[in-house]
Amino acid sequence: MDTQKTFLIVGGGLVGLATAYRLLERFPRAPVTLLEKEVVVGAHQSTHNSGVLHAGLYYAPGSAKAKLAVTGIRQMTNFCRAEGIAHEICGKLVVAVTPEELPRLDELLRRGIANGLQGLRKVDVTEMRKIEPHVNGLAAVHVPEEGIVDYRQVCDRLAVHIQERGGRIVTSAKVARLERKAGAWVATTSIAEFNADFLINCAGLHCDLVAEQAGEQRDIRIIPFRGEYYYLKPAARHLVKNLVYPVPNPQFPFLGVHFTRMIQGGVEAGPNAVLAFAREGYQLTKFDTRDTLDMLLFPGLWRFLRKYPAMACTELIQSFSKAHFCRTLQRLVPDIRTADLAPGGAGVRAQAMKPTGDLVDDFHLVIRQDALHVLNAPSPAATASLAIGEHIVNRLPF
Repeated sequence: MDTQKTFLIVGGGLVGLATAYRLLERFPRAPVTLLEKEVVVGAHQSTHNSGVLHAGLYYAPGSAKAKLAVTGIRQMTNFCRAEGIAHEICGKLVVAVTPEELPRLDELLRRGIANGLQGLRKVDVTEMRKIEPHVNGLAAVHVPEEGIVDYRQVCDRLAVHIQERGGRIVTSAKVARLERKAGAWVATTSIAEFNADFLINCAGLHCDLVAEQAGEQRDIRIIPFRGEYYYLKPAARHLVKNLVYPVPNPQFPFLGVHFTRMIQGGVEAGPNAVLAFAREGYQLTKFDTRDTLDMLLFPGLWRFLRKYPAMACTELIQSFSKAHFCRTLQRLVPDIRTADLAPGGAGVRAQAMKPTGDLVDDFHLVIRQDALHVLNAPSPAATASLAIGEHIVNRLPF
């Protein structure tokens, strides 16, 4: 296929890179420029995550999350295999610890089957402990298609392919202003101006601000939540073989802490979900005045906190108290001790929130005649990025 249009992509994370990759696959001769404000691509959510390949177990059948996760993990696995990127399909256990969680575990199994996952099975305590000998629980769902991957390598290989296909990646190019002039977009950045017919906003943690620069109303606001991790010290790594997750609590808007074996080695425990006072607030002490005021002046945040006061307090306590964090982990692996935990990294999730205080649960695109804005791309966006890029190209209004 061919098009006479030129394209400007703002944001060089996995979704932006995958979109450029799919654009050049669909329109091989189209001029495509990707602008990234950092010195390298994939500097934020794409590489500050648990490195898991998510198969689509949790998501409501028929949702964009479900469809793109199932398609996405297969596309991502094939890409990694073809490119020699470090990855492993190691499987995951989702564990019900209490009797109240058993019906929710059955619902997860039903969802996974409805979403097209292969090899799903419910296992009893005996089978569960053959898979993960140190896990505590009454039953579990085994998800054999899930795995782990090096997303840094994925970002780098996508960047290479984009440039090999004639696309341009410009780093250190923070967009300061977006304007329409003579029927085209003009992006003024920290290093130069760039022009294009069609704008695609994949700015992640800053996507709502970029959309506002392009003339959109900020009805949905990005609220940053920091997820903090601990590493298991070498003497405790035998306690977890692969991936161990809890059954999600319906009263809690996030997944809950879990265990992840990492592709580079070692085991990670976390993350929690604590409100960050900066969109790139990877440290507890990081504070950005503009980001904080932007949150505090948004009515949706206060409505969210009124809905989940216990959660907000618990997550904050976990941020300060290793012992409290450890007690949460002990629900799944009782043999874990506070002394087994070493400080790990952190990520910040760009969580879109409505003025009502409700989280935007599914992927959310705003499509105009001359622009497309990705205003919510939560997990499993990294796993599903190639499928999301394909979906974006399929939704272009021409």
